Amino acid sequence: MASINQNQRPPVTLPNFCNLGVSLRILLAVNGMSLVAAALRASGWAMLWRELMEISVLVQPLLLLSLLLLCSGRKLLERVSYNAGIVVVVLLEALLAVLVYFLGRELIGADGLFQLYRYLILTFLMAVALLVYFNLRSRALSPALSEARLQALQARIRPHFLFNSINAVLSLIRSNPKRAESALEDMADLFRVFMADNRNLVNLEQEVALSRQYLGLEQLRLGERLRVTWHIEKMPHDAQIPPLVLQPLLENAVYHGIEPSTQPGEVCVNIYSSRNQVHLVLRNPYRNKGDHHSGNKMAMENIKERLALHFDAEASLTTQVSDNTYQVHIVIPYLKS
Repeated sequence: MASINQNQRPPVTLPNFCNLGVSLRILLAVNGMSLVAAALRASGWAMLWRELMEISVLVQPLLLLSLLLLCSGRKLLERVSYNAGIVVVVLLEALLAVLVYFLGRELIGADGLFQLYRYLILTFLMAVALLVYFNLRSRALSPALSEARLQALQARIRPHFLFNSINAVLSLIRSNPKRAESALEDMADLFRVFMADNRNLVNLEQEVALSRQYLGLEQLRLGERLRVTWHIEKMPHDAQIPPLVLQPLLENAVYHGIEPSTQPGEVCVNIYSSRNQVHLVLRNPYRNKGDHHSGNKMAMENIKERLALHFDAEASLTTQVSDNTYQVHIVIPYLKS
């Protein structure tokens, strides 16, 4: 069993420069700094646009070339250490700055907006500022990764699930010892994953297998009240997903949608890929009235934070209530293992 080190910090890595959210943040930050520089140089509103255009002559080509090359070299950056990656990024920006400066100065004149050393200093400051920002952002969200273990012990794996599962197994020991043994193995597998270091992406197939084990344990005690329908014929088995994303949603579906009613209820899971994205859609019964198990949304917030950390703006989690049905829809980029 993997050890639990709650104080272990997640590894620091460079941002994924191919990620849409990362690119948008870089574009907004650089253009925002360009606007500030133009405003400081302009003597009035009439000159602001002209100053901004002169700055853009040098800034925009550098910005676009940087994003293109950093995305193209993503695999290389992943192989080096964080400090070495910073050096590579800064050196690349310096080389591109020199190239763009000498190609672009003819458009603004040799004594134009910047001297070369000023242009290099500005490029260096922008690069460092962005790297520091992404580092701080990663550290701010990183506790959500370790919460995949912490909440499994404190919130998501509720005590009633453990006790009820044990009671269900005990009831099977004499009547169906093989099924009881299988259930105990499933419990061991579940808690092994819950207590492991769940920071890296895993195969979607692995997450589905874990979720099936969990639902099998719940069906021991709920019997026919819990009906599960899987639509995974179009599921990309090699897709990468943060661990413990589907299982907590299924636990919420059972806890909120099945347990409050004495009638059978269906949990439907639909997983498919479309346009280089993976979709996970989960539906369960919804009671508009009543306060059974109301209030706690820690698991949902934890999943949102981990999706943001791994995929930024390319991932989303939305919920919808309609016709006595509660639906959760997760969209993540299709990353192959």
